[in-house]
Amino acid sequence: MDTATETSGKRQSAPGAAQPLQAAPAPAPTGGAPGRSPGPATGPAGTTGLWGRTEQQDFRSRVRGTLLGSAIGDALGAPVAALPLPELLTAHGPAGLTEPAAPRAEITAATQLGLFTVDGLIRAHVRRDTGAWHPPTDVHRAYLRWALTQSDWGPDERREDNGWLAQEEWLYARRSPDRSCLTGFADGVLGTLAQPKNPTALDPAAATRSAPFGLLVGWEPALVLQLAVECAAQSHGHPTAYLSAGAHAVIVHGLTRGESLDSAVQRALGLLGVRPGHQPVTDALQRALGAVTSGVPSPQTIEGLSPGHGRHAEEVLAIAVYCALVAENVAHGLRLAVNHSGDSAATGALCGSLLGAQHGETALPAAWLAGLEGRATVLELADDFALEMTQGPALHGPAAASSTWLTRYPRG
Repeated sequence: MDTATETSGKRQSAPGAAQPLQAAPAPAPTGGAPGRSPGPATGPAGTTGLWGRTEQQDFRSRVRGTLLGSAIGDALGAPVAALPLPELLTAHGPAGLTEPAAPRAEITAATQLGLFTVDGLIRAHVRRDTGAWHPPTDVHRAYLRWALTQSDWGPDERREDNGWLAQEEWLYARRSPDRSCLTGFADGVLGTLAQPKNPTALDPAAATRSAPFGLLVGWEPALVLQLAVECAAQSHGHPTAYLSAGAHAVIVHGLTRGESLDSAVQRALGLLGVRPGHQPVTDALQRALGAVTSGVPSPQTIEGLSPGHGRHAEEVLAIAVYCALVAENVAHGLRLAVNHSGDSAATGALCGSLLGAQHGETALPAAWLAGLEGRATVLELADDFALEMTQGPALHGPAAASSTWLTRYPRG
């Protein structure tokens, strides 16, 4: 796959097409701000309509909600991610884990990689102006920058492509990164669907970084799926892992555009159904939908969703979807999502991103946000993403260019 291809401005072929995303189009006018009728967005030629103020505010709230929700779910579940349910209940009482660690709730590599996904997507959007862009490559470069945070002592100011995110010293901490991510980004080789990295990897690490793809509200859902799948295959080459990542992105996409969670899941099922190797993922999502009517939510219900003990990507996705569907509020959903024998950090992260995309940042528990590690960085990046998606031409279009913005998000 070439590292850069010419933008055609044309849509990809029918949903489910498995060919590489050679040049994903710029956000098209079919995807407006969430919760409203489709509104204006930036087109392939770089022109834009004006988003209404309410649309921009709603979109920004959902972007913030998605990224912060994922982070607090990740931080909530991290301390018990390795504990079987009986040990978890012994340690935290019959109600299980109910609050994040205090005074600081530390995130894991899942949140780190999610932030670098956002950074890569912003840079892909900025690079459209060059006439040669390839979003999977831009995201891959962002993941390589993340990989350096796992080996370097701190930011290296000599790297001209760092931008601002890779200068954040708090990200230079090793927080239980998945082995497949470390090996997948250990060199500069771009894994593709034809030649994926780690083709036996079944863990959920690719899915936990996939929510930002769903924030591309101007993209068609099939393109969101394709981009998320291609970027997942850069470290997780098993179909179950990369299709779980793609499904999660499509569900977030639907929620960010104002759809119900059930409708967003049904859309994901429809797009997955034509993909080779989809059955484990579609079966898991169907189990999640079926469990909603099976009685009062409980850890035992959640355990029943994960025959592989809640550590495979499709099981983590199913748990997150179920908990979001039955949640009375964000805190209730996240508590359900982390109290089980599986990967509690991953299920918390996925559930948090779903609830955040659905309800926006103001629905998140304020007390949990207060102690969240890196909250200021997450907010800054979320706002930058929303600004780029709604005001991109004013920042780097043919009529204007902000040197500050291009320093934060270099085109190179």
